[in-house]
Amino acid sequence: MIKTYFYNHEDKTMYHDVDLTHKEQLLASPHNLLWIDLFDCSASELHEVGRIFDFHPLALEDCLQESPRAKLDRYDDYNFFVIHALRYFEEAEEEDEITSIELDVFMGANYLVTIHPVALAAVGKVARVCLNKDEYMVMGPEHLLYRIVDNIVDDYFPIMERLGERIDDLEDNIFTQRGQETFEEILALKTTLILLRKVLIPQRRIFSNISSHYSFFVSEENVPYFEDLMDHLDSILDTANTFRDLVTSSTEIYYSIINGRTSEIITVLTIMSVIMMPLTVITGFFGMNVTLPLMHNPWAYAIIFAGMMLLALGMLIFFRRRSFI
Repeated sequence: MIKTYFYNHEDKTMYHDVDLTHKEQLLASPHNLLWIDLFDCSASELHEVGRIFDFHPLALEDCLQESPRAKLDRYDDYNFFVIHALRYFEEAEEEDEITSIELDVFMGANYLVTIHPVALAAVGKVARVCLNKDEYMVMGPEHLLYRIVDNIVDDYFPIMERLGERIDDLEDNIFTQRGQETFEEILALKTTLILLRKVLIPQRRIFSNISSHYSFFVSEENVPYFEDLMDHLDSILDTANTFRDLVTSSTEIYYSIINGRTSEIITVLTIMSVIMMPLTVITGFFGMNVTLPLMHNPWAYAIIFAGMMLLALGMLIFFRRRSFI
């Protein structure tokens, strides 16, 4: 599916579903802006758009394959971005609870081409505005790119908020619930945070302002927007790093609790074994089929039993005074 949005600077008007074969006329003015959004497109549709704009075959190949990390490739007349949105589904059982959705972007002097395999809310929000208004189109392709990426980054915040709640619950429950569920929750949070950082760190590098220079052209009027975007990315990445440290700390506490409980169980079992050993020796001794002292005494059973109980009680008192139990 291909959607087109065209802003004509001369008559200040938005047009939709324009004919791409007239690309040269549409982009004749450097102040015009053409946005082409390809959603769940076929390889033939993608290559047709690539032929019209003369995109590099390697960039088109990247669009057809899933790229594991965000990146920026610079070409003579355009820049190629790989950006990742996130889809969060906490109740997922057969797949990861958080997955990344790739968004490929070609940005030229006065056009923007976006390609994504499934519907993206971040792109849809911008498209709905562009259907009725030109406020996103009048400030150039980099501002349109900012709007899309900013929506993607804004969608990260609810995910981070929910992860924070889950970590708080983990810290509260780790002392009371030491079963398989707690262990699975720790592993799920670790996996989710690894993917988050894998998405955020390269994405932050693309939009970072190094020595007052961006890695792609940004007009002066759009610089404050990208600075705000960087603030959001920095905030989310810092939160992700904090969450990672909290989960690591919770994991160490969890294993310490498990090891402590295991030590308690081993201590109890050891004390029981030590107490039972002399009692076993006594019962074994008097169970021999030979003549023994007190063998014919009617009080023999009571005397032996009382002696065994006194021995066990004495050992318990000894262990208690030595703080073994």
